[in-house]
Amino acid sequence: VQLQASGGGLVQAGGSLRLSCAASRRTFSNNAVAWFRQTPGQEREFVAAVSWDGGTASYTDAVKGRFTISRQKGANTVYLQMNSLKPEDTGVYYCESDRRAMYSGSPQSWGPGTQVTVSS
Repeated sequence: VQLQASGGGLVQAGGSLRLSCAASRRTFSNNAVAWFRQTPGQEREFVAAVSWDGGTASYTDAVKGRFTISRQKGANTVYLQMNSLKPEDTGVYYCESDRRAMYSGSPQSWGPGTQVTVSS
């Protein structure tokens, strides 16, 4: 199963983007899903995660209050709404499904990311 992230692009600082994560074949409706980002030469960074039913979400401190991860219970798509974007948010964003219903950091599936570029 491969996950596909989409919705990236070029935006000015202060702008917004909405990323989507969907599974190519099998559903991940019973799994937690997380977003990560990576820039060249840097370690991959956790951004946000959501539980299988959308009821529990967690964020890295750098994006709290600006980003919102969401999904509907039973749906096979997860979203990352990114507002008040900053140049330091630039990177390739990846989504990853977890082996568990609540996020545990145990990846099950992932796929190609989508580039987000924030200009100053």
